[in-house]
This record gives sequence, C-alpha cells and structure tokens, in this order.
Amino acid sequence: MDFRKILRKRILGLSIYQLSILAVLVAMLFFFSDSSLLKRIKYENEIRDLKSQIEYYRNQTEIDRVKLHELQSNLENLEKYARENYMMKKDNEEVFIIE
Repeated sequence: MDFRKILRKRILGLSIYQLSILAVLVAMLFFFSDSSLLKRIKYENEIRDLKSQIEYYRNQTEIDRVKLHELQSNLENLEKYARENYMMKKDNEEVFIIE
C-alpha cells in the first residue's frame, strides 16, 4: 500500500491524523491532568485510610472516656492506676521493679 492511501483511510469517519490527535488528548485527560485516573485511585486509597484512622481514634476515645469515668468515680481505681503507671507507693511499702 502506498503511504498516501494509508493517510487517507478513514475509520469511523475520522482520518488517521484526527484519530491520533484524539488518542493523544484522551491520554492527556486520563493520565496527565489534575483529575487523572491514577491520582483519583491514589486519593480514593487515601480517603479509605483516613476513614479507618477516624474509626480507630473514635474507638480509642470511647475507651479512654470509660477509663476516665472509672478513675473519677472510684478512688481505689485511681490509686491502682497511680501505683501501676507512676510507681507510687504507700509509706509502709517497698516497691521492686522487675524488667
């Protein structure tokens, strides 16, 4: 076939030039623009990760709220917490730290 005949050939009513320009524009839209397909997938994954972090911190807040209520409502729990976390002791006790 002659090169000129190839260039004159039409597909779906468009010439080879028009099809190549259309293909380049579509590639630019999907892969190189601000709203590209790859960026959209990345943003969707980031949103999913952030939603899971939000759920984790909501659960952690609820656990901490329950612990705070226990510490504020019961003096024995407060004393136990202080002994375990701050290594406090009564006057007549000895504390042994084992690591």
